[in-house]
Amino acid sequence: MPVSAEAQKNHDELFPGHASTLAQTDPELIEYFDNFAFAEVLRESAMTPTDRVMLQLGSMIATQALAEFRVMAGAALTTGLTPVQLKEIVYQAVPYVGMAKAFDFLHATNDILTARGVALPLPGQSTTTPETRMRDGLAMQKRIVGADTVDRMYTAAPADEAHIQRFLSGNCFGDHYTRTGIDVPTRELLTFAMLVSLGGCEPQVAGHVRANLNVGNTRAMLIDTLTQLLPFIGYPRTLNGLRVVNEVAPA
Repeated sequence: MPVSAEAQKNHDELFPGHASTLAQTDPELIEYFDNFAFAEVLRESAMTPTDRVMLQLGSMIATQALAEFRVMAGAALTTGLTPVQLKEIVYQAVPYVGMAKAFDFLHATNDILTARGVALPLPGQSTTTPETRMRDGLAMQKRIVGADTVDRMYTAAPADEAHIQRFLSGNCFGDHYTRTGIDVPTRELLTFAMLVSLGGCEPQVAGHVRANLNVGNTRAMLIDTLTQLLPFIGYPRTLNGLRVVNEVAPA
């Protein structure tokens, strides 16, 4: 089963002039994987190539797929992703996967941008100060998660856990979601993609399905995200994500 003209065209848009070594060593796998990932799956998507690859990059950070991230980051820049957007994907991952997992991807991103002649550091995207991060973060958290939900989280937290709620507001939302470079709905789709890809985070996935709906993303967009992640994260995590979407936002 040779790679179809449709799959080859879509693949070449991301990787112009690329000659796959796996096509030589593992031709059968590459033929049916490319026909699936770059043709069959894409027919089910309403995303632009840039939006699709952004979400896949976030997923690759969560799954620690560093080699694939390097390849796909180059493809993303080829499709029109900006250096700022690429860097913001990595920054958005930090509160969800942790710096220990994001560290190598930050260095990889810097290497990729430097190789393309991009001067670092990039223009700053932060909009808060140490004095405003808690206030602005709490406001952003309430906008995304819902004011009643956030108030209940603070009220229900035992005294010895109250600092975690403050960290969520000031750090996760105040330091990260208030940044420019990527808008809030895109950040929420990225977060959904990363949480699904991490696995074992179904309660948080459910919370961020609701959050996506709160910021204007739809069930169709969430299912499209899962569809575009499937070739890279596999069926179990995709189906777990789909189950949560169906529980929170049934058809």
